[in-house]
Amino acid sequence: FFRFEIDKYGTLKYANNSNYRRDSIIQKTLQLSPTLINEIQRIIEDSEIMHEDSSKWPHQDENGRLQLEIEMNGQSINIETAKISSLADTLSTEDPEGLRVLYYLIQDFKCLILSIISLHFKIKPIA
Repeated sequence: FFRFEIDKYGTLKYANNSNYRRDSIIQKTLQLSPTLINEIQRIIEDSEIMHEDSSKWPHQDENGRLQLEIEMNGQSINIETAKISSLADTLSTEDPEGLRVLYYLIQDFKCLILSIISLHFKIKPIA
């Protein structure tokens, strides 16, 4: 699993359990700048995920689940759907456009969070 949480104070908690070679769960905690928090909020607002209706999205199956919970500006959503491995997984659903929005938002978050973790916890300086 891949999990991250950003609280209202800008603390990022990250956990990743890939089960690669029976490794333990990787957990990191760091503080985000106000500029980065504003950028994350902008990404969420631009995606319009807060306006999506997940009632027609597929439920969790044997492949797993994807869960997204957002509380922002007095609004909150809690989405739980079947795991989306690729954009092709969204095409045969009742709401491919809504799932496409979710898929791209999750991909954006993964790239951003993994970049932040990589930069923040870099052990060897780049020469």
